[in-house]
Amino acid sequence: MAGEERRYALVTGASQGLGRCYALELARCGIDTVLVSLPDSGLNEVVIESRRLGVRCIPFEIDLCDEEALSVLCRDVNAGYPLFMLINNAGTGGTRRFASCTSDYLDRILHLNVSVPTLLTFYLLPNLQRAPEAFILNVASMAAFSPTGFKTVYPATKRFVLQFSLGLREELRGAKIAVSVVTPGPMKTNGEVTGRIERQKFFGRLGLLSPEKVARISLRGLLRRKAVILPGWSNRINGLLLLLIPIFIRIRLMSRVVARELDVPPVPTR
Repeated sequence: MAGEERRYALVTGASQGLGRCYALELARCGIDTVLVSLPDSGLNEVVIESRRLGVRCIPFEIDLCDEEALSVLCRDVNAGYPLFMLINNAGTGGTRRFASCTSDYLDRILHLNVSVPTLLTFYLLPNLQRAPEAFILNVASMAAFSPTGFKTVYPATKRFVLQFSLGLREELRGAKIAVSVVTPGPMKTNGEVTGRIERQKFFGRLGLLSPEKVARISLRGLLRRKAVILPGWSNRINGLLLLLIPIFIRIRLMSRVVARELDVPPVPTR
């Protein structure tokens, strides 16, 4: 790594799923990490495994939706850990009828998917700017390319991540900081997500990749300074189709597929 100062990659949502895979892939590459995840979510196991690979690994167990905790995290990281990479991976979603959602459910999706990556990037940007070369990777989703019934808020938040990343990339073009956004398709990251994917049947398996493969592909794309990273050839084809299909058809098709997760009768076409 350029420069004499030892620098870290910070990964949010690092205890499970894709975040865990980012943490371990970085460790295999000899990159020191700062890992952030919820308390009691299994982060200690990832830290132990990372350290066995010979890197420094600093854990922070906090709820990023707690604004005071997020502020303290950024203060501590800026004071003690020079960064050269930020991976905004933490996020949440789900499949529910909008009318049956609770305000807490909606607020957490909005806060974790929109406010948290925005504020983390804002607070940690001066730290990244001190590196000779720096990288920001934001995790969006293929859901960013289409509104979808029964998910409603989630695709909108991932669309924000996509647009935010591209705007920030342009703004930082001359600042030696590369901003990339990855848009994964379905990944079997835990039991709940796996169950939802299986209920979508054939369509749930379109673009399906392991989180380990998504982590490898997106880190490679990040270091190559790619703007938008669509992991896997099937997701690249899906992304193109979603852009070409008229939006009123796209919404109907996507919503019919997602409705299978709730066993909702399909809306008749006209």
